[in-house]
Amino acid sequence: MSNLVRLIIGFALLGAAVALFVFGHWGWGIPTVFFSIFVFITYFYNENMLIAQWYLRKDNMAKAEVFLGRITNYEKQLNKMQYGYYNLLLGLMESRKAPMKSEKYFKAALSLGLHMDHNIALAKLSLAGIAMGKRNKREAQMYLTEAKKADKNKLLADQIKQMKDQLGMLDKQQQVRYSHR
Repeated sequence: MSNLVRLIIGFALLGAAVALFVFGHWGWGIPTVFFSIFVFITYFYNENMLIAQWYLRKDNMAKAEVFLGRITNYEKQLNKMQYGYYNLLLGLMESRKAPMKSEKYFKAALSLGLHMDHNIALAKLSLAGIAMGKRNKREAQMYLTEAKKADKNKLLADQIKQMKDQLGMLDKQQQVRYSHR
């Protein structure tokens, strides 16, 4: 359903709720208000993305992929503020299948805009992991620093610390390799 249709339906339901209240039908007016609120929520948060995110948390990748697949043209089906989150979800799904191919989704998510600091930190932490996989220590360190700065509530502090430890081990391995030559 397009976003304009959602808004029209939401306002129509809200108008119907007001009319029901005016005519004294409180029993029908209250559920109508709640239903109009639900329609407005789906305007700001696409239901397919919400369900896909729920399945990602439950670690059910197949179902999450099905619901993200229902978004065929994200520029028409989503609000502009959801573009970054759509790419973040695609990146998270792709990182489980082919981690190196997920880089484009995380970079797109950051460039399109993520509004929550912990999501920015997650995208940058994922990019740091990809950079480590490519053995690009400088880029990995840069992304880790940015992820730590973005993680204001310390939700990813353990993962960032783990990644820094792995980066230190990578550095030691490279030093040992160069010293044996």
